[in-house]
Amino acid sequence: MASETPSFGSQFFGKPGYPAKPDQKYPPLEPIEYIDVALQADPEKAAIFNIPGATFKKLEPAIGTEIEGVQLNQLNKQQRRDLALLVAERGVVFLKAQEANADELLDIGRFFGRLHIHPTSGQPEDYPELHVVYNDPESTLKTKAYLENPHTKWFTWHSDVTYEVQPPTYTLFKVDVIPAVGGSTTWASQVKAYETLTPAFQKIAEGLTAVHSAVEQAEDSRKRGGPVRREPVTTEHPVVRTHPVTGKKALFVNPGFTRYIVGLKPAESDAILNFLYAHVAKGIEFQVRYRWDVNTVAIWDNRQTVHTANFDYVLFGEGPQYRNAYRVTPQGERPYLEKGTEE
Repeated sequence: MASETPSFGSQFFGKPGYPAKPDQKYPPLEPIEYIDVALQADPEKAAIFNIPGATFKKLEPAIGTEIEGVQLNQLNKQQRRDLALLVAERGVVFLKAQEANADELLDIGRFFGRLHIHPTSGQPEDYPELHVVYNDPESTLKTKAYLENPHTKWFTWHSDVTYEVQPPTYTLFKVDVIPAVGGSTTWASQVKAYETLTPAFQKIAEGLTAVHSAVEQAEDSRKRGGPVRREPVTTEHPVVRTHPVTGKKALFVNPGFTRYIVGLKPAESDAILNFLYAHVAKGIEFQVRYRWDVNTVAIWDNRQTVHTANFDYVLFGEGPQYRNAYRVTPQGERPYLEKGTEE
């Protein structure tokens, strides 16, 4: 099957070995000291804004900027810092027509922080830090059956691996194979979600801590015969966190990994979390939906956004469906809430 699959010019698509070394085991993650590179950026971001021929277009007032005429693999250190600051300010940026290969994206990711190795995802041979999103006609049929199963709990809005003690910061995501129609991704600003709550509810949320869990993800992988490279963890994080660069507060809960609020009865916890999830999902005024072009790279700030994939091409697409992307995921600081931060 793999030999018959076209590559579409992708670095990895159509090659066997997803996932590579499924029996590989890793020890628990060790804590790291983290300082955001955006703290060393130029507030005016001149090094990146002044690149000849570069254009920067805001996609929505609250979130999302599209960049053309900038090649990630040509950025110097100051330009990388300025780009990180732009991501911190806009939540997610999209760089079109990127020539950077996996090794070059990994290099940029390491500049931002220690790279996360996903405990359950597919990964290409010799690239353990790449999290691969892969769909060919065969896997698409399996995904469709999974999504249409009435017992499936849909994995929708989420921020990546928030169960880690030190969750990700600036995720890089390159899409190099796209379906003919569909397959967009939507991001929501957790900063604006927080800011559009009433002051009274903001105060309630700021006093809460929630548990995030990797257990369900690991169990699901085991059921599908997938890898579990690290034993799953559960971690407590504040429901509202402070961004270390902008000083802004953001909600930090998501239905993908948040399980309950500490110290509350289940009904109380569910009521608050379900309200916050609905508040984010319905908040179209602080969302951006992006329709991919081949070789676009998105960089988003996991500390202040959630995102959700659109499986329309799986459920309703006509004919064989192909999609491939890979993710580089630097880790950051342990989430914290600083009282009295700037809003």
